[in-house]
Amino acid sequence: MTHSPAVLVLEDGRVFGGSAFGATGTAFGEAVFATGMTGYQETLTDPSYRRQVVVATAPQIGNTGWVPEDDESAGIQVAGFVVRDLSPAPSNWRASHSLPDAMTAQGVVGISGIDTRALTRHLRSRGAMRCGIFTGDAVVGTDDMVAAVREIPDMAGLSLTDEVSTTETYTVPAQGEPRFSVAAVDLGIKANTPRSFAARGITTHVVPASVTLEEILALGVDGVFLSNGPGDPATADHAVALTRQILERRIPLFGICFGNQILGRALGFGTYKLKFGHRGINQPVVDHHTGATMVTSQNHGFAVDAPAGEDLATGFGTVRVGFSSLNDGVVEGLTCLDVPAFSVQFHPEAAAGPHDAGYLFDRFIELLELAAAAPADTVTASDVKEL
Repeated sequence: MTHSPAVLVLEDGRVFGGSAFGATGTAFGEAVFATGMTGYQETLTDPSYRRQVVVATAPQIGNTGWVPEDDESAGIQVAGFVVRDLSPAPSNWRASHSLPDAMTAQGVVGISGIDTRALTRHLRSRGAMRCGIFTGDAVVGTDDMVAAVREIPDMAGLSLTDEVSTTETYTVPAQGEPRFSVAAVDLGIKANTPRSFAARGITTHVVPASVTLEEILALGVDGVFLSNGPGDPATADHAVALTRQILERRIPLFGICFGNQILGRALGFGTYKLKFGHRGINQPVVDHHTGATMVTSQNHGFAVDAPAGEDLATGFGTVRVGFSSLNDGVVEGLTCLDVPAFSVQFHPEAAAGPHDAGYLFDRFIELLELAAAAPADTVTASDVKEL
């Protein structure tokens, strides 16, 4: 099978030639690299990658084909996909079709044959940047393609929650005997999060990002979850205001990824854009609560600006950095000492793994148990035992 020529053009003028796969045409977004050796389908369907062109650092992609039941959302979310070697044929008894077929059906443009090692080194050096994939008749003069890339908006300052959030509340029931219920604010939630709650006896009401406190209270839930999602957390003012209301009510709260950044802002901390972000399934993190080190799945280009190793005074009492990256010291989670709330920047619900951090769902459940057994104004996230 032959593929038509394609080019990847970065905003700084760097051009990489390759072959088109998937849909034809153009794709624009922020060029980022993901270091996972597996799980490309979960990556492509993760809403946190909205408007990003993902570069796979693993050398060959497509071996396991496409398995619809493994999607993390209703469809492919990335703006485009960049790989070195595209597998000529999938080998997976669960697969219904190939990666290129899935991308073609969903109108997603890809490019293969790229020197992804050189591209990744360039992005590590220069930072994540805007890019475009041009295929077929869209391949024109370099100056014109660079100009087109530079016209798209930067990720900094971009609000994308409304593009990925559910418009109506839906419920994922608990498996077995129900223990608690949680309102999950959908900022770009992955399907494996409600499944992870359900497996532990938690019923999850997934609510729109525009939800109000009154609507959450009407559900009669025991706790609130803030999901992962795309875009700049500095634009998420509604989610921040809602989180402050939840903290004031002392409703147990757990946040993941974008949810960690929202909690950080609600507590009064700033956020900032990382040079090239953390993306992949091999990111080392230390849990300051237990001293344990774990390998985590991550996908974030922004981080909370807070110092580790000290008690931090906020409008909601004392807060500590609960988790830190062992690569660069970036804040990977927050723990509130005076209200029942904590968050992590990484993904304990990770599919295709790793699963080192799955215990954090159990930590949240213990927080729910403490809140159910004691007066609401006495429980804090720091009361949870080491699991």
